[in-house]
Amino acid sequence: MDNLSYFQPVSESSPGRLIRCDLCVYGGTSAGIIAAVSASRQGLQTCLLVPGVHLGGLTSGGLGNTDIGNAAIIGGLAREFYRMVGQHYGVEEEWRFEPHVATGVFLKLLAAAKVQPVLQQYLDDVVTDGARIRGITMLGGLRVEAGFYIDATYEGDLMARSRVPYTVGREGNARYGELLNGVQIRETHQFEFPVEPWKREGDPESGLLPGIDPEAPGPIGAGDKRLQAYNFRMCLTRGPHRVPFAKPEDYQPERYELLARYLRGGWRQLFRKFDGIRGEKTDTNNHGAVSTDFIGFNHDYPEADYARREAIFQSHVNYQKGLMWFLCHDARSPDDVRAAMSQWGLAADEFESSGHWPPQLYVREARRMVSDYCITEHDCRGYRRANDSIGCGAYAMDSHNCRRVVIDNRVLNEGDVQAAGFPPYPVSYRAVIPPRGSIENLFVPICLSASHIAYGSVRMEPVFMVLGESCALAAALCHRRQCAAQDLVYSELRKALEEAGQILELAVSTDEERRANESDVV
Repeated sequence: MDNLSYFQPVSESSPGRLIRCDLCVYGGTSAGIIAAVSASRQGLQTCLLVPGVHLGGLTSGGLGNTDIGNAAIIGGLAREFYRMVGQHYGVEEEWRFEPHVATGVFLKLLAAAKVQPVLQQYLDDVVTDGARIRGITMLGGLRVEAGFYIDATYEGDLMARSRVPYTVGREGNARYGELLNGVQIRETHQFEFPVEPWKREGDPESGLLPGIDPEAPGPIGAGDKRLQAYNFRMCLTRGPHRVPFAKPEDYQPERYELLARYLRGGWRQLFRKFDGIRGEKTDTNNHGAVSTDFIGFNHDYPEADYARREAIFQSHVNYQKGLMWFLCHDARSPDDVRAAMSQWGLAADEFESSGHWPPQLYVREARRMVSDYCITEHDCRGYRRANDSIGCGAYAMDSHNCRRVVIDNRVLNEGDVQAAGFPPYPVSYRAVIPPRGSIENLFVPICLSASHIAYGSVRMEPVFMVLGESCALAAALCHRRQCAAQDLVYSELRKALEEAGQILELAVSTDEERRANESDVV
């Protein structure tokens, strides 16, 4: 597919070029764009560096059925974005939209703020001087020297290269006194009846099917370095301008044998997460025991170099394209499934430069900073509340499955958690800045300080936008005060946040919050 890649070829057109600015935002995600727009509106000379060519991250990369839990917590520029999307459709605001419309709104915001993204920029080196980042260099030679930096990537590369403390994987429950962290085997997105894991049914000596972990799961609540699964949020349609699913060049039939057996046993909830958006299209997500999540094949992604990430990206493309072809054409797919699935295809007017396939892999979780305040299950449940709010979270604590294991000669998924029913909670300013004694001119709105299970609640695209703007407002204040991020007086920041329309706290009844969380988890 054209340009369907994690790592786009690096331009060598201006080796040695130097940009000096007040604020450098690294990452073209929704948070990065909102941060750059906010900073420019604040009068900062702002540079936005984008790894690759895609702008908007998941918000414009297929996740058009916005997940949030409670829209009332979204204010500021994030709310402006959804209102601009609404204007496109002739309504006050819209949370379910086509990817190309989201891209158009992001471009309008950037143009109005006079921010020109610099594309195909991949971090190569970070130069620090004591507690400050002095400059960063990109592959291809571009160097940026800024007073302050925002790492708005899903991976946290700038944070990690700056030697800020971070973690990867799942803490054990004992680490923060939680209940839902670590190893979990639950009923959600689980096999609803026994399915054999062996290559030849009834023959354990034949070995395990692909994607099944031979290692025993360990005790419930134990920590490890595994990650919840990634996938692509496909934009599909049954309209006349659909593009049929193509068979990938490296189609591996054995990868879909588990699903074949599951379908043979009668499972048929294939269309459960074909969530409708505008334009008679879908935001299609994972659902069930075997679906679009490529479970267990992303664990080394956060720490991988660019070549390895490209390989992981392509393996996810191949798996998910193969899955759709299997459902439409493989003889093991039941007749009724093939007939129903063949009515669908990729939307012909979306993602045209990448063959109509989403260019953004859904990196649900990668690195997470370890700072002076770590958001945990206690914050989500309201057992404690940060006193330096820069925005709110409201979504269910949600982890997708991390691996497949064998228990009593049947395959089970491990890692899925869905726990809702709690009120909005504040996100601490200390969770988006490095700990004292570490880097003092960096802000981290995406790979923020949170436990694995709490991150599953925070990690919503609208919240990332909110946190991106709050980081930009904090950076503007630090620039004017010439102070470290850790020394910024919160009362001053709070005033700026309130003036920008950020929602810093929200009290709702239990019934209201329960209704708000009834939507399916992401």
